[in-house]
Amino acid sequence: MSDTIIARCEAKGLRMTGQRRTIAQVLQQSDDHPDVEELYARASKADSGISIATVYRTVKLFEEAGILERLEFGDGRARYEDAERDHHDHLIDMQSGEVIEFVDPEIEALQEKIAAKLGYKLKGHRLELYGVPLEQD
Repeated sequence: MSDTIIARCEAKGLRMTGQRRTIAQVLQQSDDHPDVEELYARASKADSGISIATVYRTVKLFEEAGILERLEFGDGRARYEDAERDHHDHLIDMQSGEVIEFVDPEIEALQEKIAAKLGYKLKGHRLELYGVPLEQD
């Protein structure tokens, strides 16, 4: 991913107000999967005039434009990440809610093999694993 969320928004012709720029910058700097409330908390630190309604509208706009990807991990919260991040899968800790990103070449190869066996060329996938920590002795 070579360009920023702001640059991609501008390239798609979205009108970028100051508040939208702030929200885009917060998203760009996020290395987690924030929900709207978390985005609002972070963005309002940079601009106290941002309302939660503005964050909701902006996130929806960015999602519809293909800038953001909406993720749902079964906890009732929609979370977001940059749609242009490098491919990765997710492991969700069911006790803490922590989302761990990972890439495993063996899993990637197996998915390609399964698709081919079923007569398909794989064009994309999303893998979410749900688990609890192993007992520590």
